[in-house]
Amino acid sequence: MYKNIDHIFFIGIGGISMSGLAELMLNNKVRVSGSDENNSDLIQKLQNDGAKIYIGHKKENITDDIDLLVYTSAIRDDNEELLRAKELGIKIQCRAEFLGNIMKEHNNSIAVSGTHGKTTTTGMLSSILINSTLDPTIFLGGELDVIGGNIKIGKGDLLLTEACEYKRNFLNFFPTISIILNIDEDHLDYYKDINDINNAFVEFANKLPNDGLLIINDKNKHLFKDINARVITFGLVSTADIYATNIEYLPFPKFTAVYNNEKFDIELSVFGEHNVLNSLSAIVTAIELGIDIDTIKRGLKQFTGTKRRYELKGVKDGITIIDDYAHHPEEIKANLISTRKITSGKVITIFQPHTFTRTKALLEQFAKVFELTNEIIIVDIYASREKDTGLVNSKELVEATKKYNANAFYAENFENAASLALKKANSGDIIITMGAGNVNEIAKILLK
Repeated sequence: MYKNIDHIFFIGIGGISMSGLAELMLNNKVRVSGSDENNSDLIQKLQNDGAKIYIGHKKENITDDIDLLVYTSAIRDDNEELLRAKELGIKIQCRAEFLGNIMKEHNNSIAVSGTHGKTTTTGMLSSILINSTLDPTIFLGGELDVIGGNIKIGKGDLLLTEACEYKRNFLNFFPTISIILNIDEDHLDYYKDINDINNAFVEFANKLPNDGLLIINDKNKHLFKDINARVITFGLVSTADIYATNIEYLPFPKFTAVYNNEKFDIELSVFGEHNVLNSLSAIVTAIELGIDIDTIKRGLKQFTGTKRRYELKGVKDGITIIDDYAHHPEEIKANLISTRKITSGKVITIFQPHTFTRTKALLEQFAKVFELTNEIIIVDIYASREKDTGLVNSKELVEATKKYNANAFYAENFENAASLALKKANSGDIIITMGAGNVNEIAKILLK
């Protein structure tokens, strides 16, 4: 696909996925330019590698020598760079379509989908694969030290990527192996309801070739009865094709995985029952790729998580500070349950809601889940791709939360949130910052 492309422009080039695609193009000797709202370490790296990047979206950035423009889903239709490219007749693709075309060039490709856990599971598989001889190309929705960031460019014929369901983006992909970790209500600014979401995942599964492989959570198997590809289920019940038994939390999970009447003793280096499930999908994928069990065990043991996924940021005066990307009630629930298991002290949560539509649609679920924390401090909503139309605000979420947890507070800025958390924390307590926006900046303030 690179033969007829001399110059490619990425709108939103600093995004975790877009920056990986830009790096791949630079590696293939394609001239790369792009734009983003803010500077970042990822942008600095691309610039060092030869990309020309503009801070701010302006139509003047779009020149007539551009062969292809790629844009991220967060870009609105009225973006002036996008409009200018249309005026000039430049070929345009969304990020998912572009990545789908790259997948076509690999005989084997793995797409990791699901409402939660995509980055962690892709990270687990990455850790296994780099210990193997397959030498894959990997696109990760986070940063992982063992691959040196968010992308690994391999020489093998295997590609591994996350597959996001937002706006049905994953329907642009062409996997030979698809993993569906879980399905919950989310992205309700786009999907009508859970049935609409279910239908999208079924359509995604149906894109597999007849000799492809679908790996799904056992609790969702009823949705995929008519899939032509081979189906393998994973779960915590013995009715699943691969399941975990004898689970212990020490505090990291240790368990026995059972598959095809064989038993494997597994040890993880990340917390929680949800990561037991994530690892089962990674284990069975690796087995089906022909990777030996010792390599699988070693890869999982070495995986300590990706950045912003339950990441230990440091310890201050005996107070442990953790940052996590959780931005959906089910993710928050899983992580708070895991946190409870590793401390006898208090758990103090600082939460930044992500998008107005998600906050409004799931307001009661968010409020209720915070009964699992001793203290909850909520900062303003991170708008992301949305505009603030007055639909909902964080003060409303605080009031709803007080029905379940009297220790719910609003903080008008990051400094106030950090100060309030530290006043409430003692040695032995945990402060966890949560959200998919820039709430991780609070962790930095806490450590100062």
